[in-house]
Amino acid sequence: MYSLSLLAKLKNKKFIYYTNHIPTFLKENPEGNYLEALKNGMKIIETNLNGEELRNYVLSLKDEDTLIIEEGGRIEEAKYGFKVLADEINDYCKKNNLKVFLPSGTGTSAYFLAKYLDVEVLTVPCVGDEEYLKKQFEWLGGGKIPTILTPRKKYHFGKLYKELFFLWQDLKNAGIEFDLLYDPIGWDTMLFYDLKNVLYIHQGGLKGNITMLKRYERKFNF
Repeated sequence: MYSLSLLAKLKNKKFIYYTNHIPTFLKENPEGNYLEALKNGMKIIETNLNGEELRNYVLSLKDEDTLIIEEGGRIEEAKYGFKVLADEINDYCKKNNLKVFLPSGTGTSAYFLAKYLDVEVLTVPCVGDEEYLKKQFEWLGGGKIPTILTPRKKYHFGKLYKELFFLWQDLKNAGIEFDLLYDPIGWDTMLFYDLKNVLYIHQGGLKGNITMLKRYERKFNF
């Protein structure tokens, strides 16, 4: 949300974000990515549509001047950026005998990296399960896909878990801040499988940590 709002602002384009739910607390107390995107001119529209109904409605609005970007960047055009990333890390991974690992939402990042890299790409589902990811990969074109690892346990996306927060905190104390939605599940999975010789792809989106940290503070009184 924030990245797209900033890109739209730089390109002097309108950015309209459709969703089926905005938490009441967030609407009344804008913060994090939501607040920054609003500052960049984002117009957010809350609907009563869900799933494919919402997707089909938004797609029906497309015209020659409109680019529709689906959840998680799940569009064919995303491949160009991942081809650039793959070109940057491919030789390094091969020379150092490294696999690539990253957590997945829609799996778009992992799918296109697996398509363009000459080394194994591993991922773990953070939103759906293994079957959900396989369906996303098929939608994107199928063929060569990442190796899917099952998480240590079922984590419900967006739910707060003390053990994931403490893992995130340990990583930050070691010198690198990761995002609080995907990266803790990714690191928990790497530790669970005792993965070695791995290049980990940082998920970014650190502005979202502002909101997540406040949620943790409210729930667990940290």
